[in-house]
Amino acid sequence: MVVPRPAQIEPSDDASFTLSPGARISVAGPAADGVARLLRAELATDCRRELAVVHEPPAFGDIAIVVADDEGPAGHREEGYTLEVAAEGVRIGAATAAGAFWGVQTLRQLVPASCADDPLTLDAVRITDHPRFGYRGAMLDVARHFFPVADVKRFIDAIVLLKVNHLHLHLTDDQGWRIHIDAWPRLTEHGGSTGSDGSRGGFYSKDDYRELVAYAADRHVTVVPEIDMPGHTNAALASYPELNRDGVAPALYTGSDVGFSTLLTGDGTTDRFVGDVLREVAELTPGPYLHIGGDECLSTDEDDFRSFVDRAAQLVAQTGKTPVGWHEMGRSDGLPEGTVGQYWSFRTPQADAAEEALSFVRRGGSVIMSPADVAYLDIVYEEGDSIGQDWADGPTSLRDAFEWDPARIVPGLGDAHILGVEAPLWTETVPTIEDAEEMVFPRLAAVAEIGWSPAPADTAEVRSARDIEDFTARLGALAEHWDALGTRYRRVDGVPWPQPVAG
Repeated sequence: MVVPRPAQIEPSDDASFTLSPGARISVAGPAADGVARLLRAELATDCRRELAVVHEPPAFGDIAIVVADDEGPAGHREEGYTLEVAAEGVRIGAATAAGAFWGVQTLRQLVPASCADDPLTLDAVRITDHPRFGYRGAMLDVARHFFPVADVKRFIDAIVLLKVNHLHLHLTDDQGWRIHIDAWPRLTEHGGSTGSDGSRGGFYSKDDYRELVAYAADRHVTVVPEIDMPGHTNAALASYPELNRDGVAPALYTGSDVGFSTLLTGDGTTDRFVGDVLREVAELTPGPYLHIGGDECLSTDEDDFRSFVDRAAQLVAQTGKTPVGWHEMGRSDGLPEGTVGQYWSFRTPQADAAEEALSFVRRGGSVIMSPADVAYLDIVYEEGDSIGQDWADGPTSLRDAFEWDPARIVPGLGDAHILGVEAPLWTETVPTIEDAEEMVFPRLAAVAEIGWSPAPADTAEVRSARDIEDFTARLGALAEHWDALGTRYRRVDGVPWPQPVAG
């Protein structure tokens, strides 16, 4: 009963395992210690069991975490793991700490979350598991509504249970600029002072951002920062008049329209601004990716748009990072080799979206699949929802979020060309982290399964190949762990949700 569904599960008729009060977590391999300490903290939250971490061979009834080169499934070194549950104990084996950590997330779902269960027992099983795609992402838009450090940490804690390993932070937009830049301090002093609907502003200091990056990295999540350009830039334009075509700073913006703003392109001051911002963000970000947006630039001349994104992507590459941009950037043929595109059109590509996505592959890059009509988490679940939007052919049901395949959207774009999948949450209408969680869960679980689990046997008929009944049964069990974590989720129809706790 695990989400995402593991690659291979071998149930056993052998005796079950009992997690006794005296059980320990035995570690072997220097990389296992950090994973074990996270498991210790997670079990304390999930089921109120306090286990000691020991650097010695496991005894009967212990949980062993072993990280060594010869562990884990062959051919899947980076994130693969094996998990064995037997009467004598539990053993997680992996070649890397990341693999062991994902094995721990599976173990968490196997352990009953109910604190009333004593003793806690687990059925005997052997799991051999590894992801379909190396990039499995969730995006949190902190520009429209700002979410402080504690909220983002809470979001990270929730997504790792689903083996999501990239957090895309949309840091800048018309409504707010959320990352401090030393060379351009008014970006946050002024541009970060408000948000959508006139909500409170806020921003991350460099120390705040470093704290988030480190917290995520401890949990094997890579932060992907996005500085959206040359459109979606009113917060920057309001902060510095010299970035505007007419030299006049506009008022701060708190609405929800898009496409009206653009940086002054082909200008030395703008070039210096872009270079300073990208350099400082890259210096703060140990991960390989830096996202530069490039979407909905409706007020930027087409030739200027192409030359701007070429230059911005080259500046990213000069920092040693891989540029990432929304699929519209594929209109340019001057992007650095290896630039990653993010597809956000529909399951049936609209206009030139398919060709734009393919252009990244032709230049040696790859594509992240985020089809808006199934993977955008801000789209309403049902007509009449008070929070969310419906522009992306909405509503988007749990079934919609589950019954699609990333390799059956853009003709010619198969698994070999796809970096992974990502589910974005745009927050124009989402003011709190609780509201965000209810929009994200359970649909992120569906997208996470698409990113991790093996493709359906017949991907030409995805709707019939994906077993929604099996998925919803596993999802109902997962919800007990969301309850234990305090994670909000939408109780959509068709899922055997746990009974709400009285009081």
